[in-house]
Amino acid sequence: MTTVLIVDDQPLQRFGFRMLLESAAGTQVLGEAWNGAEAVRQTAALRPDVVLMDVRMPGMDGIEATRRIVASGGRSRVLVLTTFDVDDYAYAALRAGASGFLLKDALPEELLAGIRAVAAGDAVIAPGLTRRLLDAYADRLPGAPRPSDPQTHPRLRALTEREYEILHAIGQGWSNAEIAERLVLSESTVKTHVGRVLAKIGARDRIQAVILAYDLGLVRPLPPDGR
Repeated sequence: MTTVLIVDDQPLQRFGFRMLLESAAGTQVLGEAWNGAEAVRQTAALRPDVVLMDVRMPGMDGIEATRRIVASGGRSRVLVLTTFDVDDYAYAALRAGASGFLLKDALPEELLAGIRAVAAGDAVIAPGLTRRLLDAYADRLPGAPRPSDPQTHPRLRALTEREYEILHAIGQGWSNAEIAERLVLSESTVKTHVGRVLAKIGARDRIQAVILAYDLGLVRPLPPDGR
C-alpha cells in the first residue's frame, strides 16, 4: 500500500486527487494540506510514502515545503505537480530535492504510475522532459569542476568503469530500457547498476544523479537544434 499526502490550495483539486487515489488499488490517502507549512507539519506527523505537492500556494509555497521535507531526512518523497512543463518553479523544486514532476493535466494512469514510481525510489519525469528541464536550466547551474575521468572527483571515485558509463547514460536522460539496449545489457542488470551508482554517489534518486552529471560536466546541454 502506497500512502499519500495531497497538498494543494484548491479544494476542488484536492477532492479530485482524493477521488482518484481512493478508487485505485494499492494507494491510501493519509491526509490533505492547503499550503506548504501545513504540508511540512502533516508530513512529519503522518510520514506518507509520497507527498503530492502543488507549487503555487499562499504562505509557504511548495518549493520551500519540499526543501524542508527533504532536509528533515524522513522517508517521504515529494512528487511535484506543475502547470507548465518547463518553468522557474520546476527548476527550483528540483533543486529543493523533489523526486519527480508531473503536469497537472497528466492522465490518471500516469499520475498513479508516477506516485508508485516515486514511492519505489525511482524518478517519474519522462527522459525527454528531464533533458529539456536540465538543458534549459544548465546555464543557471553554479560553476563546478569538470572532470575528465572518474578519479577527479571524490563522489565518482568509487564507481567502476561500467558504473561510470551508467551514470553518464542516466545523465543523458535514458530510461533503463534505453540503457539496456544501447549498452547491450539486460534491464535487470541495468537496474542493479543504477542502484549501485545511486548508493555510491549519495543520490536519493535518478533526478539527483542527473543533476550531479550536469554539475560535474559529465553531460553537456543539448544545442538549440537538439542535435
